[in-house]
Amino acid sequence: MSRSAVLSLRPLALIALFPAGLAADTGSIPDSALEQVIVTATREAKTRSELAESVGVISEQQLEHIAPAHPADALNRVAGVHVNNLGGEGHMTSIRQPISTAGVYLFLEDGIPTRPTGFFNHNGLYEINVPQSAQLEVTKGPASALYGSDAIGGVINAVTKAAPESAEASINGELGADGWQRALISGGNKLGEHSAFRLDLNSTASEGFREEAAYTRTSMSGRLDSQFAAGWGSKTVLSYSTIDQSGVSGLEEDDYRNNVEKNLYHGDIGYREVEALRLSSELSYTPGENSLFTATPFVRHNTMAMMPSWMVTYDPNIRDTEFSSYGLLLKYRRDFDRGEVIVGVDADYTPSEYREERIEVTRDGETFTDYARTGELTYHFDAEQTSVSPYVHAEFTPTANWLLSAGLRYDVFEVNYEDQLDTPNTDPSHVRPASQSRDYDNLSPKLGAVYKLSENHQLYASYRHAFRAPTVGTLFRPGSSDGTTELEPVTSVSQEIGLRGIVGERVNYEVAIYDMTTENDIVSYIEGNDRKTTNAGETSHQGVEVSVQAPVGQQWELGVSYAAMRQRYEDFSYVFSQFDRNCFCMVSENLNFAGNDISRAPESLANVTLAYSPEWLSGLRMELEWSHMGDYYTDETNTQKYAGHELLNLRATHDFDEDLSVYARLSNITDERYSTYTSNQVGDEDLSYRPGLPRSLFAGVRYRF
Repeated sequence: MSRSAVLSLRPLALIALFPAGLAADTGSIPDSALEQVIVTATREAKTRSELAESVGVISEQQLEHIAPAHPADALNRVAGVHVNNLGGEGHMTSIRQPISTAGVYLFLEDGIPTRPTGFFNHNGLYEINVPQSAQLEVTKGPASALYGSDAIGGVINAVTKAAPESAEASINGELGADGWQRALISGGNKLGEHSAFRLDLNSTASEGFREEAAYTRTSMSGRLDSQFAAGWGSKTVLSYSTIDQSGVSGLEEDDYRNNVEKNLYHGDIGYREVEALRLSSELSYTPGENSLFTATPFVRHNTMAMMPSWMVTYDPNIRDTEFSSYGLLLKYRRDFDRGEVIVGVDADYTPSEYREERIEVTRDGETFTDYARTGELTYHFDAEQTSVSPYVHAEFTPTANWLLSAGLRYDVFEVNYEDQLDTPNTDPSHVRPASQSRDYDNLSPKLGAVYKLSENHQLYASYRHAFRAPTVGTLFRPGSSDGTTELEPVTSVSQEIGLRGIVGERVNYEVAIYDMTTENDIVSYIEGNDRKTTNAGETSHQGVEVSVQAPVGQQWELGVSYAAMRQRYEDFSYVFSQFDRNCFCMVSENLNFAGNDISRAPESLANVTLAYSPEWLSGLRMELEWSHMGDYYTDETNTQKYAGHELLNLRATHDFDEDLSVYARLSNITDERYSTYTSNQVGDEDLSYRPGLPRSLFAGVRYRF
């Protein structure tokens, strides 16, 4: 093991001195974390003790106390999970993978992917109403055989709140720094004898702490739960969100240090406008005590208009993407004396349209101030994607101490692409593939075992395969790349062992060690002035994740999560071209970064919370949070590093009674200057920083009717 890896593991030894505790739960401590209910693993309620994988959970109670303004506020409490803040609710994710825009995560709402395969959006969590969810579940590493493409780094599942059994309503108003305003309104009631409904509204607006960085969102969701005959039930969920997000630029060193509010994008440069609609209706039938059948038809409709900010310097354009999905999830579970078998099939049909228009941008020095449409389309195509994915999952308990599981999923994809432009395809900077069809298939096995060491301690192990199909945009919007239609799926194999349990009555712990290998990574790089895309070799991802949660006396609670990681290139090469002033010509060389650490892959992540609920003032809860981001290399050459950062946050909630609460949070208490994403292109020594939120105060009131 390298010296740097040894150093990164030192905090692990310190954490081991604490009484062991639970992975994601850093709010009030449950009596038995092993019995915590999780639904992501098999799309049904399972206790943690039945899972041969590491799953972090953020409960409804924790979400209420955290009052997340951004998904990162909640999810970064889970060991080994980092979601950064790119402005508004924009983000990249890092779960056993580097911080990137790569489609290696699956975002779900009640177990249904929020987007189809081939349409990944690294900002996808802003299409989910996170603060009004009942629970967030994070499955780390490749997902079970019940899910398909993109679930390499992990799965984030937002569980909607069930309809209430009696009339209820609540309103939550919040104000804060930089024009922050948010209203969360909820209510529901019974509808007759056998049904109940729930409605939620999230209206959020912020001016942002940087220039011209405004952000607004409106989310509405409804849920109808019914039990309308013996053995029959249904759950219907409607979600709708609109997001309007301004572009926010990176900054070079001097501005990052001295002029952090500066934004090089004015006048809607780099904007995103998103509209996302999802409707699903799960029909369940229980013919007997030992079987369950569910059928879940769903539809999605998404539109996004955006100006890719990373392209305004060399290929400014506006993109309009629209897709609709029509799908069906069928599942049958049969219970036996010593186990169960789940068989199912997922089907999805998604027609889509993509239009890209060249624009002309106006600059005032280095600042982009405005743009004008040219009416010239560089791309216009339709793509229809069809996928059918049968799977089987089985669990068997040969003895009282063993639970064995196995799963197998077979995914078949077909994409029919049709170029809608009738102009000659002569622009080398905007290669247009000829109309064609592509198809993929992938077999994903999974094996798992849970061994009960004692009543309160478990050892588990798993072996999992996963893959990622190329996105429609990567295949058919190649820019200056040749051969993108020949891209192959990314594949990944992961092994994991873990130990979890309870010490004493309320001290919970989980430790996970994993080793993942990924092949055929799809990467983009710069060759001269052109951006290229290719499959590029093999990477390895290894790490240790530790979680601790324990009471400290009668009035204090401690929550600790820590992850140490080593991610490196095993085989990663491409041709690098740059201008040589000596010969006034482009010079190319073959670069291979085998043995280097993966760029933008933190060596460590940590989160520690210390909560105080004094006996002298009933209803008060105060919490100090320390968040740590380790250092990482900023490009593949491993020549420059971002040093990482440490942040302190303070939260306080006072429940006056069951109906009225006030709360406040002070983010970045020490006003630390830090970057949420630091990078540079190979061959360019200038680093680009995305400055994080300065010290900011937010406060709110909740009232339940």
